[in-house]
Amino acid sequence: MASRTVQHTVPVSRNEVEGPVPTRWRPTLATIVAAFVRHDYGLQDGIDGVAPVSAETAGHVRDYVEDYGETLVALPEASWDSSVCIWYGKHWDAMVDLWTEGEGRSDLVLSVRVYPRGEDYLIEVDMVYVP
Repeated sequence: MASRTVQHTVPVSRNEVEGPVPTRWRPTLATIVAAFVRHDYGLQDGIDGVAPVSAETAGHVRDYVEDYGETLVALPEASWDSSVCIWYGKHWDAMVDLWTEGEGRSDLVLSVRVYPRGEDYLIEVDMVYVP
């Protein structure tokens, strides 16, 4: 019998223990990674709910991805099985596992901060790196 990932909604929680990335943020995080796949590290077209990325941060992300030597691909659903976030009093830190053509799940992660903004959230790209 083939295993199946059970789909369930992960609520936003201000839990100070590491847990899964909330379902609500996943489409936006996938859109950020899709931009990186297109080599748009500065998110030039803008993404709703995402802070502008500085030229310095975009350069660091580009350099890290290029130096890694693999081709990024769009996030598969399985990425959410290992990606995590944690509440730090005023924001969440989230680490999203990135995938490549050659490796599947790679050692690279996208690190972001997520800030509450009323009923919405503001995502700030921090960096891409190998932890």
